[in-house]
Amino acid sequence: MTKETTPTAEAKTKKGYRNIGDPVIWGIYISLVLISIIESFSASSQIIGTGAGMYAPIFKHGILLLVGFCALLVFYFTNYKNFPKLFTILAAVTILALILAPIIGQDINGAKRTINLGFFSIQPAEMAKVSIVALIAWVSASHQKREDVSNRGIILCATLVLFYSALTFSQGLTNTMLLMGISFIMMLISGAKFKKIGAVILVYGIFAVIFFSIKSYNDSKEENLNIDAKTEVVAKSDNSDVLPEDNALVQFLVNNFGRGGTWVARFIRHYTPPQLVDQEMNSKNRQEMYARMAQANSNQLGIFPTGVGPGNSRECSRLPLAFSDYIYSIIVEELGLIGGIFILILFVALVFRAKKIAFQCSYAFPSFLVMGMSVMISLQALFHMAINTGVVPVSGQQLPLVSMGGTSTIMVSAAFGIMLSVSRYAIQNAYDKELKKIEHEQLPENLRAVNPIQ
Repeated sequence: MTKETTPTAEAKTKKGYRNIGDPVIWGIYISLVLISIIESFSASSQIIGTGAGMYAPIFKHGILLLVGFCALLVFYFTNYKNFPKLFTILAAVTILALILAPIIGQDINGAKRTINLGFFSIQPAEMAKVSIVALIAWVSASHQKREDVSNRGIILCATLVLFYSALTFSQGLTNTMLLMGISFIMMLISGAKFKKIGAVILVYGIFAVIFFSIKSYNDSKEENLNIDAKTEVVAKSDNSDVLPEDNALVQFLVNNFGRGGTWVARFIRHYTPPQLVDQEMNSKNRQEMYARMAQANSNQLGIFPTGVGPGNSRECSRLPLAFSDYIYSIIVEELGLIGGIFILILFVALVFRAKKIAFQCSYAFPSFLVMGMSVMISLQALFHMAINTGVVPVSGQQLPLVSMGGTSTIMVSAAFGIMLSVSRYAIQNAYDKELKKIEHEQLPENLRAVNPIQ
């Protein structure tokens, strides 16, 4: 082996990692922040119309991005071997917030999702996503058994997910689904056998039926309304819940299972004729209608959807929640098909880059962390895009780091900080025997499992 190809010499070529972390992860983060500033300002016309002032919304969003960047730096400058201490604090705060939300939270779209602290509002469900990824990575790495996770580790991971799901269930089904989806992917990443994952899916299914039945019973008991009144309540709480009068199954579900029935009915309505393009616009489906109009408006020339240009959106003043749940539609309207695809590529590239970093890690813990955080961010982004384009039924979900949002912006920034920390501290050690030895000695004994992804 020549001098240029020795591990120590190769480690010197990784000096950039040691100083700043992975440059591609940084590039994706900066790109999303810049897009967020431009498009959030463009999509905030409804907030400006309330008398807040032209620059007040983007100023507030800029402050939140700055706070998010500070959260990124906290994890960025922390060696990943010290993360368990931070994760313990994060989990404690998250669980407390999830417990308090149904008690003192603000009612938004029929669910208490936000805790108002006066100067700032907290969405516990957004904290839960980062917290569950961190805990699963920690538990899976601590219970690695060759290229598999021990039965005890699988049980602990499943218990954590069920516990968090029980706490987030009242705040929206989609958040619970995301938690479970993320946990499945992380179990696959950790090398868990398919029979173990199958058993976890079965357990999830049983508990989902139990949670669903309990919530449906409580909703029906609290509302105690006839079907017409329920239809009116659902329409007010969520514009996506269009109730076709000729669909007896939909009416039965909403009439007998309250909000839980609404969730199931939403899927039935979405995939049952008449489709959205064949419906008349009304107060119940206008969100979806305006979202599709925004995307169609990007093709004014009739040749190629080039977009109308930043700041020239027509639908942002009519589309409810254009600055959060429907910001992807505004991006497509203003930046065209190329802009929409570029956003998609950024989130997909994040997963592939995280995979490369994970493969270079010597130990399981940093590998699981970087993959888990990238999957969490990208899965939520894909879900947001699927909702905006009509692939799946409507449900409130923000576009990570791009949509206006306090807790989401901060937690996604923290997730980027975790990935950058792994790339900063774990990658350089993989190419230097001395650094690798120091890393091994400093890591807690339960986190010294070899990276199964390699």
